[in-house]
Amino acid sequence: IVSRDWSSDVCSSDLEQADHAGVARLITTIQQKEFFIPITYAEQPDLHDIPASYRCGVGEFWVARASDIVVGSVALIGIGNRQGALRKMFVDRDWRGAAHGGVATKLLETLLAFAAKNEIDEIFLGTTAAFAAAHRFYRKHGFAEIAADALPPAFPRMRVDTMFFRRGQLGRTIH
Repeated sequence: IVSRDWSSDVCSSDLEQADHAGVARLITTIQQKEFFIPITYAEQPDLHDIPASYRCGVGEFWVARASDIVVGSVALIGIGNRQGALRKMFVDRDWRGAAHGGVATKLLETLLAFAAKNEIDEIFLGTTAAFAAAHRFYRKHGFAEIAADALPPAFPRMRVDTMFFRRGQLGRTIH
């Protein structure tokens, strides 16, 4: 049982090997077992080398931990033109919601602060129709749904993504 003594720290320190395994376990469990999305670890090469995939250029990968257990993740990839792609936003089902420390909100706030500091003006994301609660979360935090053909050419689209959102930096929603 994971203690609910969440320290409110969102860690972006160097990931250790245990973090890599925890991130992979968190993401694939949510994708495959909770939402039955047909995607495997092997189909997500970015998870095999997180630093090379996310910590280059204007990019970063953050994890939220409760004790030493990864309970959440989010990443940002700079895609040029002062734009970024939000990737790998996942929170363990036992840690979702404000009652459990607001892990998702803290991760998103960390990403948005990093984006602002690095002069990212727009953030895009792709997701699946199955993540209805995530869609509500994104809308609540200033993201607006857009058509796939409105994505920037450099956006790293996943084959399972069927819905797309964008947000202007500093709370501006772009329509």
